[in-house]
Amino acid sequence: MENNLNFLVDSHCHLIFDDYKDDIEQVIERAFDAGVKGLVVISTQEKEFDSIINLSEKYENIYCSIGIHPHSASEHKNISVDRIIDLSKHDKVIGIGETGLDFFYENSEKEIQINLFKKHIKISRETRLPLIIHTRDADEETCGLLENEYKRGKFSGLIHCFTAGQKMAEVALNLGFYISLSGIVTFKNASELRETIKDLPLDRIIVETDSPYLSPEPVRGKRNEPSNVVHTAKYLANFYQVSEEDFFNITTSNFLKIFKKAKKEHIYG
Repeated sequence: MENNLNFLVDSHCHLIFDDYKDDIEQVIERAFDAGVKGLVVISTQEKEFDSIINLSEKYENIYCSIGIHPHSASEHKNISVDRIIDLSKHDKVIGIGETGLDFFYENSEKEIQINLFKKHIKISRETRLPLIIHTRDADEETCGLLENEYKRGKFSGLIHCFTAGQKMAEVALNLGFYISLSGIVTFKNASELRETIKDLPLDRIIVETDSPYLSPEPVRGKRNEPSNVVHTAKYLANFYQVSEEDFFNITTSNFLKIFKKAKKEHIYG
């Protein structure tokens, strides 16, 4: 088997944001040099779709998602489901989102967010691509919606940048979803989160940066980038008391299980 210390995936980054407009190629090369052999560039608005797909086409091991962030729900309440489904047929589009509910900022009305989230679930069912779910200050509503919609028809998904409570973790796991952990787990003030995730099954965990946000220790406060997922993965290996090699291998294997369209040979190639 490959030496999987050389293989990690950043399952969630925003590389087309202006934060990287001056050095995107160097950021990507640093990730590859650090052993991060796969990246998923996440969309948040319709205007990003073409740029994200174009970036993914330039690199064999960069993939992308198509979807609308809840912050932008109001501007996209009439977005065409068919357009997203059509774009999802592209070889490099491996997920739907990020989508979900964010009642912390309430940049969009709750009802609009809920309706758009349901649209994304419909798309996930039809395309059989996993939902990339954002939830903040909306655990009860997110849990209820996911459970009710799952009864109407199965779909797969993950909770991105997990910071929710025990109920959210239980619902996600019961539905067969995965939990994506970010640099937040390394923060000194994240003891409550660490308590929540301490008993998560390792075969349901993946890792992410959410770049350019949420840089892990020891680079907290700086612009985040995909290479920093190594810091988070090493921290979590110690947290779960497994070797770094095993944790890297497990999370990369999990990534390929949830993102079935991603090609193993592009990650391990």
